[in-house]
Amino acid sequence: MSGSELAARVREILDTDPESFATRVEREVEELKTEVADGTFDNPQGVIGLEYEFYAVDAETNALARVPRRLLEYVGFEKELGLHNAEMQTSPQPLSGYGLRAQEAEVQARLAAAGEVAVAEGLRLVSDSMWTHPPIGETATSYLADSVEEDGVRLATNMSNAVRYHAMANTDFGAEMHLDAFGVDLDARTVMPESLITSIQPHYQVPQADDLPTYFRYALRVAGPLLALGVNSPFFPPDLYVEEPAVVIAESPAENRIDVFESVLNPADNPKVKFPRDFEAVGEAIDRVAGDETVVPELQDSAGRFDDRFAHYRHKHGSYWRWVRPVIEGESRSNANARIEFRPIGGQPTVRDSIAFLAAFAGLMESLPRLDHPVYGQDWETAEHNFYAAAEDGLDAELRWVTADGEETTDTDVLYSELLEYARDGLERSGVEPEQANRYLRPLRERADRGVTPASWKRARVRERVDDGVPFGEAIWGMQAEYIDAQSDTFIDGSFAEWL
Repeated sequence: MSGSELAARVREILDTDPESFATRVEREVEELKTEVADGTFDNPQGVIGLEYEFYAVDAETNALARVPRRLLEYVGFEKELGLHNAEMQTSPQPLSGYGLRAQEAEVQARLAAAGEVAVAEGLRLVSDSMWTHPPIGETATSYLADSVEEDGVRLATNMSNAVRYHAMANTDFGAEMHLDAFGVDLDARTVMPESLITSIQPHYQVPQADDLPTYFRYALRVAGPLLALGVNSPFFPPDLYVEEPAVVIAESPAENRIDVFESVLNPADNPKVKFPRDFEAVGEAIDRVAGDETVVPELQDSAGRFDDRFAHYRHKHGSYWRWVRPVIEGESRSNANARIEFRPIGGQPTVRDSIAFLAAFAGLMESLPRLDHPVYGQDWETAEHNFYAAAEDGLDAELRWVTADGEETTDTDVLYSELLEYARDGLERSGVEPEQANRYLRPLRERADRGVTPASWKRARVRERVDDGVPFGEAIWGMQAEYIDAQSDTFIDGSFAEWL
């Protein structure tokens, strides 16, 4: 699509009548609630899935690289926000020993195939939470901020041609589109700074849609502890920093990805990217999505899906940017589902580490509600505090947990011993053999036992280099090269624990 064609498509969307769009959403919401009440979105058991995002680097220099669109199509990946991004989605599987094996095998098979094609193109796909080395000959500032005006429409130069992303920079939505995080400052005028970050997103389909509020409440209580295990973005690209290196190394948050998403996409007076509140009924969750501020109203055409009957509601859900999201959709009536999309975890060093988070989250969703775990009663404010404390300090954060005996604790050993034991119990209740359940969770047990996360590993490598006299920027890039090299040896079959 040429620049003029893209601009024309953006203008077409911007001309959408907001009231007409809102009327369709309102009508669809009532029909959706009726279908939920009729049991359309119920399933016989828990079902799992995974979204997995990557960025590409030059195989020789480890610098960020743009991915040829034909490469993505060839290996069955999808384009994401930036031209350097790629995303895969696994096929939903029942939560069982077979289902988890199928999830892991699908990721491994597709990454192995993609890796071969990428190597032929001189590229490598990286699983990480944030890139730090811009393309050769460019700065992170120029790569993220470059844009042009085409017929009065602002287009980000290095963004994919997904129309809705470009439209966001040309609406009255009011997002800052300004990267304002610890030690960095960048005015981009588009949403392109969001392409700094990549994530994994485990999905868990609840058996009964009416029970979604209970599962969701538990998901919010485990979000902080799981995030603390997964932190992986303590550093930005060096040229973005306005703070002194020593301060950055000592005080930078463990998961800057949280601040990137929130600072770039949140209007100052009405944040959309945030830790969500509990809800008491499925209808309340539907109403929250419908009542959320519309970013880019766009009238939807039918694509032959069952849930095209709720297409405008689904479009609104696409910009319902919460760290944990309720999802109600389905391509067909037979696979219609209500699920939880768990979004706090950034990209991880290896496939096994990523599958460990999928297994842990799914296991907890199975066991905590079944066993009526008392963390259900933890105040929402405490769960929110845990989430942002985990983003700030990783495993060094003071997290509050309610034990199975109903006692509050801040003892990290007690928290993770119980959390992972309940995850194991949930997996075994779903038919996963004990030995396999332990194997899936072992990468997270290793992190908890050793007190080491990918973020702390990165921070230690940068600190060592700076202490040896290496300039700050080169220290970050040297750490990133070491990360990519270690990943190349362990990505498909190894785990982060082998790096320690």
